[in-house]
Amino acid sequence: MYKESLRKREKTNSSSGEHGLYINSLIYGIVYNDTKFDEEYRKELEEKDLEELNAEAIKIDKEAMKKISPNDKKRIIRVLEIYKETGKTKTQNEIESRKNEVEYDYKLYVTNLERNKLYEKINKRVDLMIEKGLIEEVKELLKKYQEYPTAMQALGYKETKLYIQGEISKEEMIEKIKIETRRYAKRQLTWFRKNKEAIWLDMEDGSDKNIRKILEE
Repeated sequence: MYKESLRKREKTNSSSGEHGLYINSLIYGIVYNDTKFDEEYRKELEEKDLEELNAEAIKIDKEAMKKISPNDKKRIIRVLEIYKETGKTKTQNEIESRKNEVEYDYKLYVTNLERNKLYEKINKRVDLMIEKGLIEEVKELLKKYQEYPTAMQALGYKETKLYIQGEISKEEMIEKIKIETRRYAKRQLTWFRKNKEAIWLDMEDGSDKNIRKILEE
C-alpha cells in the first residue's frame, strides 16, 4: 500500500504538479504523454539555485514560464526535464498534444470560499492530518522506500521529513505545512480565475442555492 501510494505521488509530482492539468486534459482533449524519468538529471537540477533554473527555463520556454511562479522550483525543473526528454518545449508538446474537440458538452464549476474562512479550514485540516498520524506515516515511508525522492517532496511530506531529520521543530513543521497549503490553494484559485469558462460557486451560499444555479446553467 505504501509503495503504491508513493508511486502515485511520484507520478503526480513529476508529470503535472497541478490538478489543473488534469482538467485541461479532460475538457480540451490535451494529452500529457508520460516521459522517461531521469533521476540523475533531476538531482543535477535540484542542486542548482532558483535564479539559475529560472534563467535556463526562460531561455528554453519563455511562454511556459509566464505561467509559472519564479519560486516554484518543481514546475521549473519540469520545464527543463520535458525539453531534455522530448527535444521539444513544454509549450510545443501541449500544442501538439491537442486532439480533436471533445465530443461532449461540459460546464466547469469552481467552488470558492472567503479567503480567511478558507485558510481557517486549511489550518484545521493540517491539524487533523497530524492527529491522524502523518508523522508516523512518513517515518514508515522513509524506512521502507528511498527510491522515490520526488514523492517525498510532496506537500506535507517534505516538511514532515525535515522534522523527522531534526532540521526543524514540530511547531515549525506544522506551520510550514499550513503556509505551503495556503499558498497551493491560492495558486489553484489563480489558475481557475484565468479560465474564462469557469462558473464560480460561493460555498457560503449553501448547497440549495448552488444547486439551483447549476440547474439554471
